Amino acid sequence: MNNFKQFKKMFAAQLKLTLREKQAWFWGIFFPVILMVIFMVIFSGSSDTEFESEIAIVADNPNPISEMLLTQINQLPILNVKTGEPVSRDKAEQWVKDQEVDAAIVMPESAEDTSFVLVVNKEDEKGVTTQALSAILDKIVQQANLSAVGAAPTFDIQFESVTSGSNELNYTDFLLTGMIALSIAQGGLFGMVDLVEMRRKGLIKRLRMTPANMGIFGLSDMVMRLLFSIIQILLLSLIGVFIFGANLYINFFSLLIVFLIGALSFNAVGYLISSFSQTQNAYMGVANIVSFLMMFLSGVFFPVETMPDWLQPISNLLPLTYFAEGLRDSMVYETGLFSSTLWFGIGVLVIWGAISFLLGSWLYKRKSIVAAR
Repeated sequence: MNNFKQFKKMFAAQLKLTLREKQAWFWGIFFPVILMVIFMVIFSGSSDTEFESEIAIVADNPNPISEMLLTQINQLPILNVKTGEPVSRDKAEQWVKDQEVDAAIVMPESAEDTSFVLVVNKEDEKGVTTQALSAILDKIVQQANLSAVGAAPTFDIQFESVTSGSNELNYTDFLLTGMIALSIAQGGLFGMVDLVEMRRKGLIKRLRMTPANMGIFGLSDMVMRLLFSIIQILLLSLIGVFIFGANLYINFFSLLIVFLIGALSFNAVGYLISSFSQTQNAYMGVANIVSFLMMFLSGVFFPVETMPDWLQPISNLLPLTYFAEGLRDSMVYETGLFSSTLWFGIGVLVIWGAISFLLGSWLYKRKSIVAAR
């Protein structure tokens, strides 16, 4: 039988095995879709929604200073004053405790008083809303200080955003590409579980004793998994674009290279895990740990830059970090092939893939030698 016929038969056999493997379908297709839908329902459109907060105002002793500050607060459309008028401090604090308002602002009790109080719920002390309210009130205080000394603001800040893509980007685009990277990575990590069972039953040893070409066997398995990954990209992209309104600006040449290198690298990592796993349960346990570690530390859901400083070096070592960034570069930012950042990420993926494959091959060979003895 020539090599092409062997490839066709082995490819068909690998495809049938994959279609019968329910775990591969779940981790490769359904799990990423479910996860992406959950996160997009929660976060989609949040970047386009203006910040709004409901507050309570306490002004037990009205005076010119409190009246001036209250006027400035009422002019801010993002701050909604509950009941539209000041209330007692006891009532305002009760609202804060019951989380009926985000915070309470206690006005100065006299014209000589130089401070006012921001009352927040202890549970929300470190929250985004509290930080935003604190910044808003700090701005009001600065303006009041300038007015008190008769000075006018000299400098201001104008906010602009730029992107290497052709249009404005949002969190939906970020999450979609991250989920595509995660699904392909999980396809490689969990896809090699069959090798463990084949080795345990002695099928690989029997296959080596036949005229079958083991190189073609590996190639057919690789092509089948690449086909599986293409289905993942298409399915997730269609869901993201047509259901959640994601925007894709694809550079096909960059995408092809990143996709191939990334998919092969994670297949190699799965191959490495299979080389030292004695049972399917052991394999799935290790693959789950690796998958969940990379899922939350590789910038799939949130940018790596927003993580604590001590975690970022770990994130910068993980292959999924560079795979997700590479997919964003090629699917969202339209980054071309001449980008140094793109090729640096590809280089990291190649190193991960090469080391995993070589180490996995050495472990398989070592086990074969030990078994022969």
